[in-house]
Amino acid sequence: MNCPRCSAALAVRQFKDIEVDRCPDCKGIWLDYHEMEDLEDSAVREDIVKGMRDYARRTGDLPCPHCSAMMDVFNYRAHNLPIEHCPNDHGYWLDHGEEERVLEVMKERSRDLRRSTGAEEQWAQFMERGGTRSFLDKIKGLLGG
Repeated sequence: MNCPRCSAALAVRQFKDIEVDRCPDCKGIWLDYHEMEDLEDSAVREDIVKGMRDYARRTGDLPCPHCSAMMDVFNYRAHNLPIEHCPNDHGYWLDHGEEERVLEVMKERSRDLRRSTGAEEQWAQFMERGGTRSFLDKIKGLLGG
């Protein structure tokens, strides 16, 4: 396979225990369809709900190195991180450094989900202790009622 960005021959390399195809010139990487999932899993617990990956999908200008179809571009997980994707689901093209940004986004998402889960658990405990009445009494007291 050749690089869709600069046409150099892609070389097989290891990244985060994943076998990827890396361009020796521009340093971009090709991830087969399932390898994007593996990359995300390397940054988070496997049991988290990952949610939607692609937002604002549009036609790109790079050919898929596998089938030569023009790849789509999307904003990765609603971040300002445009990633190319083969419309035939062969895989993803990540320009140099984008693989690290994918890992950062997934780590941030994992932290946010843990915080959200913790807040939900605290609210459930508050409600079990009869928190509703004392909470409303506090509000009434603040409002002078």
